Amino acid sequence: MRRLLITGGAGFIGCNFVRHVLATSDDAVTVLDKLTYAGNRASLRDLPENRVRFVQGDIADAALVDELLPGHDVLVHFAAESHNDNSLADPTPFVHTNLVGTFTLLQAARRHEVRLHHVSTDEVYGDLELDDPARFTETTPYDPSSPYSATKAGSDLLVRAWVRSFGLRATISNCSNNYGPYQHVEKFIPRQITGLLRGVRPKLYGTGANVRDWIHVDDHSAAVTAIIDGGRIGETYLIGADGERSNREVVELILAGFGLPVDGFDLVPDRPGHDLRYAIDSSKLRTELGWRPRFSDFADGLAATIDWYRGHESWWAPQKNATEARYAHLGR
Repeated sequence: MRRLLITGGAGFIGCNFVRHVLATSDDAVTVLDKLTYAGNRASLRDLPENRVRFVQGDIADAALVDELLPGHDVLVHFAAESHNDNSLADPTPFVHTNLVGTFTLLQAARRHEVRLHHVSTDEVYGDLELDDPARFTETTPYDPSSPYSATKAGSDLLVRAWVRSFGLRATISNCSNNYGPYQHVEKFIPRQITGLLRGVRPKLYGTGANVRDWIHVDDHSAAVTAIIDGGRIGETYLIGADGERSNREVVELILAGFGLPVDGFDLVPDRPGHDLRYAIDSSKLRTELGWRPRFSDFADGLAATIDWYRGHESWWAPQKNATEARYAHLGR
């Protein structure tokens, strides 16, 4: 049995990873989460208290991190400010959490000689042309285009520097767009699903041509576990499930899942710096560690996600009004 300290474990990807760890191992977990608007204590409800300890706090709080980390075998770093629209409105919390917070964790992991895995995003690579057959690989140069992706790129570079300069035992993963249970309704897929559950037509930026490479969050959790267990120290692994879809295609699939006409959406003005296309080549992860996605059919995973939101309104309803008020203020 190992002890894992998981930052951001009350957020979307983090809470799903906590649940994955409990379901697939005998490991015990400490969750450190600041519980900003994107963290939800209810996402960890009903988990066994003898295996999960929850601590509310800031990853940039050096004294707290220094107190918590000893006695843990692995530090898994999910905590991040992650919404592009919010980073354009105010980059300050992104710098604090994604850069200062990661630095604080690196220093603590170095002091206490704890293995670290840093979870990042494919957005650090910028974007690809819509008609470009290329995909991101571990050697693609960084070219972030928003305050969010720039701070995540900076955090990746900090991890690499601590590995090389101080011998920190760390790995990095950059994952494509996640979807699935417990995702905040500000994000693209749950916003459309929960809107339709309230009778609101979906909204698409621009023409809806922008392409994202989608992966079910359970597959992301399994990939992170594989990297922690078998990944080579100092290496970066890209995680993707060959799920490229345009935003228009995603909305059409969601509408079809509700039995509605697939053209029942509205177009709204595009947001600044909207990346055109992301696409992940995960062959290194698959070849070295034998990982494969379970949700290889995006439509099946999306249908399961619609069912989850349909059955968990008590979880997402408290977020919905405030989220839509923010979007209305932005005209989106």
